[in-house]
Amino acid sequence: MDFELRSVFCCLPKMERGVVKVLGGDPKGNNFLYTNERSVIIRNVQNPAIADIYSQHAHPAIVAKYSPSGFYIASGDSSGKVRIWDTTQKDHILKYNYQVFSGRIKDIAWTEDSKRLAVVGEGRSSFGSVFLWDSGSSVGQINGHSKVINSVDFKQNRPYRMATAGDDFTSVLFEGPPFKFCLSHTDHNKFVNCVRFSPDGSLYATAGVDGKIFLYEGTSGSKVGSLADDKAHSGGVNAICWNSDGTHMLSVSADKTAKVWDIATRKAVTTFTMGQDLLDHQMGCLWQGQDLITVSLSGYINFLDQNNPSKPRLIVKGHSKSIQCLTVHKTKDMNKIFTGSHEGGINQWDAKTGVCESFDGKGHTNLVSSIGVEDSVGDLVSCSMDDTVRFTNINSKRHSAGDVVKLNSQPRCSALGSGGHVIVLLVDKIVLLKDRKYGIGIEETEYEPQAVSVHPGGVTVAIGGSDANVHLYSIEGNSLRDNQQVLPVKGPVTDLQFSPNGNFLLVGDANKVLTVFSVADGYKVENNYYGHHAKVVAVAWAPNSQYFASSGMDTIVTVWTLGNNENRLKMQDCHPLHHITALTWIDDNTLVTTSGDACVKQWDIIHGKMCPHMGEDS
Repeated sequence: MDFELRSVFCCLPKMERGVVKVLGGDPKGNNFLYTNERSVIIRNVQNPAIADIYSQHAHPAIVAKYSPSGFYIASGDSSGKVRIWDTTQKDHILKYNYQVFSGRIKDIAWTEDSKRLAVVGEGRSSFGSVFLWDSGSSVGQINGHSKVINSVDFKQNRPYRMATAGDDFTSVLFEGPPFKFCLSHTDHNKFVNCVRFSPDGSLYATAGVDGKIFLYEGTSGSKVGSLADDKAHSGGVNAICWNSDGTHMLSVSADKTAKVWDIATRKAVTTFTMGQDLLDHQMGCLWQGQDLITVSLSGYINFLDQNNPSKPRLIVKGHSKSIQCLTVHKTKDMNKIFTGSHEGGINQWDAKTGVCESFDGKGHTNLVSSIGVEDSVGDLVSCSMDDTVRFTNINSKRHSAGDVVKLNSQPRCSALGSGGHVIVLLVDKIVLLKDRKYGIGIEETEYEPQAVSVHPGGVTVAIGGSDANVHLYSIEGNSLRDNQQVLPVKGPVTDLQFSPNGNFLLVGDANKVLTVFSVADGYKVENNYYGHHAKVVAVAWAPNSQYFASSGMDTIVTVWTLGNNENRLKMQDCHPLHHITALTWIDDNTLVTTSGDACVKQWDIIHGKMCPHMGEDS
């Protein structure tokens, strides 16, 4: 067997209220950059479903910028480290790694010759540094600020200038190289969030929490004026960017609007109203060729339409936090992937195109622990640590207050049976729901139930416990009956699943072992499968019931062949630096995985081809 990555459905930017999100743009206009935790995401402007991920930071990445040559990206993290890496090769070879200062890096800028870097942020002894990219040698000093520096930019032609903006309400201009203090401005009366030079270097602009945008002459630094007569926005301005010829500027604000400004008249020519919700605050922007891109506090990426300011032409959706569970729903027209995340969000993905749609209305408010589709009525059934089970129609994709079942404690997971049955596991009890109403479950168990699966026949329920046993139950009407049959395994059960044909039960445990029971032989052990280096997290059968996959805390996904322990495929670093939280199959050759990186990946599994990892034990 072998495998190939078919597609990546990427995470959104990681957002924080009141914290600007800096976007980076490819000098050729093809891609744009943002960060989420330890990952730097590269997305195609024309088709955002095309994406690449760089995941080599040891600490959360904050900002990433292309070099003007386009050959390298510099990315900075919360520890003060900058990594400079190659963009031309798939494995993104690291060129240089610098500890610039100790603290959060907030912005990065390159000179036009791709030789010098300026880095600013929350350093302890200093708030910024400017140095040669290939040696780390200093080419000046960044001073003139008494507090955190939020933004930096270079004039992209000679004579070089560098400008910074910070929390001390000050913007500073430097001349060089070597760069040294030239002058400062205190026109803003609140934090200055952003500074950017025009492409021709004739002007630079600063934007602040006071809602104002000021313009300065690019070489001398003398004040030219401001956009609008007073405030450019009624809320704080979080970010600004210029178009390619410097005649217009895009600004985004906490007033939930984005504006395009005519620099000659200093008037707004287009205003985009992005919504009325807190999550509609606009936190970052990028003018890439003809595309105007903004990022909302929700993490949604908006492609604006100047011909229709009331509605973006495209909104890129997804998850910004860890994905905890997934399921696949197959229809005649398309395969849909549903995912539930750590913050309670549920999304639907088109498996072919990667287009993501979110669910409307007030949904879960905490981690979604499991989801499944009830085909007979077209409901997505989800349980969450907000102590609820929700039934949401997959066609309307709208949460309703009337489709919620309240639980008296947090559920661990759930499984769907036929005829409207749902089994929900709590800490020390088992809940049976029938047609969204409580049935007769098990009020108290002598073990902690951890995982559940319902046999395709709809009667037998297997529940794995922390006592290293699988307990069998039967559904009888609206009641759950204990079969008094216990199947011992090698360790506390972490996940289990009946095969689609109902002939086998697959169990993964905390002692790194997979056990397959033969249902027809009275649950006799068919085989034990060894290979993981840490506890098993999730298991899933292929539709043909001949292959199954497992993931572990070792970050490895393994595809196994039933009855042949040696014929297996190890998929390492599927989601670098993260263990796989959930996996499932679309068909016998397509595996879907999710993880803490908030991304969804589809893999082509090529059966019958030998792999170097095959036959290796732990």
